[in-house]
Amino acid sequence: DGTAYSLNVGDSRLYGIVDGKATQITRDHSYVQMLVDLGRITPEEAKDNPKKNIITRAVGTSEELEADIAPVDSALLCDGAYFLLCSDGLSNMLGDDEIAAIACGEGTLEEKAAKLVENANEMGGTDNITVVLAQI
Repeated sequence: DGTAYSLNVGDSRLYGIVDGKATQITRDHSYVQMLVDLGRITPEEAKDNPKKNIITRAVGTSEELEADIAPVDSALLCDGAYFLLCSDGLSNMLGDDEIAAIACGEGTLEEKAAKLVENANEMGGTDNITVVLAQI
């Protein structure tokens, strides 16, 4: 019916990138995100929280799996839009503005994905970095 859906478990993220702006589509399943949701800390405080790598849901930890399934905002489904699936090794190192600038910049999808990884490594690369970049 022309609707796209996201499905996620854990703290890898899906972003939609349109007109130079990255929008996080999925919600992290982490202890720190839970604190943000409860109003105990701000999103700004969450960025540097030392417990941000504690996840509350993961694939393979139990026989039951609870995933979030949600429709993607139709504004993100336009010609030329990008979708970025990435591990927290990328999203912890680069801000949304930098992610969007690289995705919307010059080069092939492969070159842009490599630049995202390169920039995250330059910022410290403290975790594994996985990137899948696609364009509509």
